[in-house]
Amino acid sequence: MRIGITCYPSIGGSGVVATELGKQLAERGHQVHFITYDTPFRLHQHQQGVTFHEVEVPNYPLFRYPPYLLALTNKMIEVSRFCRLDLLHVHYAIPHATSAVLARSVLRERSVKVVTTLHGTDVSLLGTDPGFYDLVAWSINASDGVTAVSAALAEDTRVKLPVTRDIEVIHNFVDPAVYARRPSPALRAALAPAGEALVVHVSNFRGVKRPVDVVRGFAAINGRLPCRLALVGEGPEMPRVRAAAAELGVLDRISFMGHQECVAEILSSADLFLLPSAQESFGLAALESIACGTPVLAYRIGGLPEVIEDGQGGFLLPDNDLDGLVARGIELLSCPSLWGEVGAAGADRARRLFGASRIVSMYEAYYARVLQGDQGKEA
Repeated sequence: MRIGITCYPSIGGSGVVATELGKQLAERGHQVHFITYDTPFRLHQHQQGVTFHEVEVPNYPLFRYPPYLLALTNKMIEVSRFCRLDLLHVHYAIPHATSAVLARSVLRERSVKVVTTLHGTDVSLLGTDPGFYDLVAWSINASDGVTAVSAALAEDTRVKLPVTRDIEVIHNFVDPAVYARRPSPALRAALAPAGEALVVHVSNFRGVKRPVDVVRGFAAINGRLPCRLALVGEGPEMPRVRAAAAELGVLDRISFMGHQECVAEILSSADLFLLPSAQESFGLAALESIACGTPVLAYRIGGLPEVIEDGQGGFLLPDNDLDGLVARGIELLSCPSLWGEVGAAGADRARRLFGASRIVSMYEAYYARVLQGDQGKEA
């Protein structure tokens, strides 16, 4: 099968999933063509069966803003024709699905199909913006196949948008060969030099992730038992995070690690992952953590209940129950047997339900249905 994949190449859940999916598909013998404005950040070395096609955006004086949607559409047309693509799999509705549907309309001589995968904010933010509402709905309805990364997101899409087609739920995945518990003594010693418990948080540090609450929760746990905090990522909330850490007197107990290409080693060396998000359509970072045997504490929102079952990879608290999250954290870090049971159960759950082999096979089967015209047009 010849598959074009378009995603945002920067650090983020949708880009990570799209890139890892493409690499997995190439390992299975498919020809994969990434079509985007930059090399996806996890596509860091050559792989047989994978080709990157850069979208070049014209910078004419007439254009006040670069016309990326049109440039992307044109590149999709070009690659589809030259490489004889069977389908375009786009991640994120705007502008990727819009471009793919437009490209398909131009490519009348080829029966290229469009599969759109929804990841969350394309529905929860752009989908509810009056300026994009109709376009997002049209792009979804005009696709030949639509998937969502969680049942919660699929339902949210049906509630918020006039969707007139089926949405297939295909969860995100992890590669068990990469995400498994293999702690690094050297990294552990660097992050927790006195042998303290190691708490971690990985995100894009935006308001929806509530990173300031991560610091508050960590400070409360640290007040009961010695621990350190590793913060992985960057984002607009980082100044507030540093200010809160200084105010709470824990700034010297936090390692600010910035963006990291692969977090498996960090997660494997940690004892606890705090994720007090206000919204998570799936929670890829949570899945990566439980796959590494590190329990996650989060709120029962969005797609997280599909990833974590209480006692299997962590615990879910009512939304905004930071005190409950802290209490669970202290309980886990104070009881090695409970920590071990929860961590082992989570790693097993990640392998069974979210392993790459299982999920990539689901995508292959869905592609086949779309190509046969059997994917369910009406909801």
